Amino acid sequence: MRALLFLLPVALLAQDTAPKPMSETDSIIYSLGLSINRSLSQFDLSPAELQLVIKAMNDAAAGKPAIELDTWGPKIQGLAEERASKVADREKAASAGYLTKMAAEKGAVKTDSGLIYIEKSAGSGDSPKATDTVKVNYRGTLVNGTEFDSSWKRNQPAEFPLNGVIRCWTEGVQKMKMGGKAVLVCPSDLAYGDQGRPGIPGGATLTFEIELLSIGPPLQ
Repeated sequence: MRALLFLLPVALLAQDTAPKPMSETDSIIYSLGLSINRSLSQFDLSPAELQLVIKAMNDAAAGKPAIELDTWGPKIQGLAEERASKVADREKAASAGYLTKMAAEKGAVKTDSGLIYIEKSAGSGDSPKATDTVKVNYRGTLVNGTEFDSSWKRNQPAEFPLNGVIRCWTEGVQKMKMGGKAVLVCPSDLAYGDQGRPGIPGGATLTFEIELLSIGPPLQ
């Protein structure tokens, strides 16, 4: 029977194995899995360790966990801190060459803080102050090119007080003018430090493409 599969038309085989569209509920549940995976990034799990996590979830769902969560659960934070430290060191090492490369880009300005500012379009008018509220479109990527956020993809600009965001943005956006576009390359100590964020490893250098849409007064 197995050999007969080779006689089936290619189109039919493709039809049988093609993924089926997910329902709205299935998509939400699937996104739950994506969210869980993102939250596990700080643990830098190997494939074998990830399979162990999946086994634990299956065992818990069956009501037959292999160990007591009350005994081993309190040790999770210690493991998270240990793994996060290793991830941060690795990210910083990987970022060193990238920072050197970006600082050498045409028009790049490296400030005393370590921010690398590259103007793409000058804009006009005033620049915002740290206390102003700004509206921007932006895209954020890791040094390997992975995109972790984009207001353009959401089709929804972001609006926030400039002194309420990461240091790289507070410093860099103040150099922009209305309608201007720029790239900010942010070493980890100007971004999320060794702690990182879901989807952003600790120690990561971040690159943001930013378009300044408007400047407003401080939020009350």
